[in-house]
Amino acid sequence: MSASRSLQRHRPGEPERPRLELSGPILGRSLESLVQGAEAQGGVEHWTDALQLKSRMFQQALQPLLESGNAADLPLESFKSLCAFMASVRRRVGPYLEQPAYGEMAAAIAVLLDGMKDTTTTDKRLADFCARFPQDRKHRWVRDLAAEILHNLDPERFPLMCRWVWDRRANTGVIREIWFDDNVDNMTIDLADGYGTFLMLRVEVSQYLSDNGVFRDVMWYVDLLCAKIYADYIAAQGGVYLRADFSAPGDPMEHVRRLLGLDGVRAGPGGTSRTRLKAITGEAFVIDETKLLD
Repeated sequence: MSASRSLQRHRPGEPERPRLELSGPILGRSLESLVQGAEAQGGVEHWTDALQLKSRMFQQALQPLLESGNAADLPLESFKSLCAFMASVRRRVGPYLEQPAYGEMAAAIAVLLDGMKDTTTTDKRLADFCARFPQDRKHRWVRDLAAEILHNLDPERFPLMCRWVWDRRANTGVIREIWFDDNVDNMTIDLADGYGTFLMLRVEVSQYLSDNGVFRDVMWYVDLLCAKIYADYIAAQGGVYLRADFSAPGDPMEHVRRLLGLDGVRAGPGGTSRTRLKAITGEAFVIDETKLLD
């Protein structure tokens, strides 16, 4: 596969799926690198299990809010636990972990989830969610928060839509790293960073994985492969991009772990864990890991 398949027709009301020119050889090298890197750490299945566990944590914490629409049904402590597993969010969310800012954030999340099964409104709901926060660089993580919530709540309906997958404004992300064009380093990819684009990326990568013998947990393999692609980019840049989050790793899967938020908790004594989530004071939050999942 030197490039993606032709543009898929979309039914009325569905988001348009743009044509993606993806490089098969790059996908192949990244898949091989993923398998090799994961092999020494329990295999890829160990990682897909971890992503599924993360998704169940989000579902458990957010289900009461999803059912009631009442922001009060997302306690602050539950939200803190989730933040530990969202790398870009936990760096910036500190000011919103106190009242009244947290109440306003919880209300915004309630609106984001209202009618979430209607994917035709996904882009509008994402935009409306972001519009409730200051429109500056310090709040670009808000988009990642919304994307993580939707994806982990309903991973089949919502692909991973974080900025590291594709950020049109910055012209960076996974899509750029696997774009099929000899001049990609000197071009701006004119591609929206909306729901249709992320959905098409998952369709294309899923098809590639199936063509190469992956038939179980495909959507989690997609997340892992995308993270490995961008992790390799970070490593190639010497950790310059997102340096605050991605200092030089000691193993080939460290950047993958951080991108996917799987490094959010460090085991501690007595059933407690110290998280990478920090308050405004810089103090790390400690959570009772027995409460993460019933």
